[in-house]
Amino acid sequence: MQQGKLLVFSAPSGSGKTTIVRHLLEQEELNLEFSISATSRKKRGEEQDGKDYYFLDAKTFKSKIKNDEFLEWEEVYRDNFYGTLKTEVERIWALGKNVIFDIDVSGGLRIKRKYPEQTLAIFVKPPSIDELKIRLKKRKTESEDKINMRVAKASAELATAPLFDEVVVNESLDTALKDAYNLVSNFLESSQECEEK
Repeated sequence: MQQGKLLVFSAPSGSGKTTIVRHLLEQEELNLEFSISATSRKKRGEEQDGKDYYFLDAKTFKSKIKNDEFLEWEEVYRDNFYGTLKTEVERIWALGKNVIFDIDVSGGLRIKRKYPEQTLAIFVKPPSIDELKIRLKKRKTESEDKINMRVAKASAELATAPLFDEVVVNESLDTALKDAYNLVSNFLESSQECEEK
């Protein structure tokens, strides 16, 4: 099977990485397919299995960990797992596409370590922690406590930015979208040229 490229987007919550990833998926010439994560948490609202997540119970998730079926995984809270199934990446490569991830920092770095040559790892950075807090409040989806937890976590995540290949600062969304597009496009083109040589 022809192996495509892996494009990892990681960021603190509220940095705008999901918006950037959605935009890139719409650019057909990049030939991208979104990697659907697996989780052991319950479905929320309108979420669909196989579209938003692969929903597994904790027991099934643990047995897949034991069988080395994940590219990366993490236990976020007790018995609350998230991860990327190897079969998901293989499914996308079988379509002849490149895989794009919207994933947490530690998961993103694990993928980069496993596939150093095939992966472009991009960290999306908010202009500041204060701005991040404003954005999270504007969402009106979480309590003040939860927002403060996310902001505290963001400080630790921002410290990992130098471990990524590239950093996109999302101060102006238009500029961030252009920057992300150029980084991905250049990476895919240079990879293509190396393979043709």
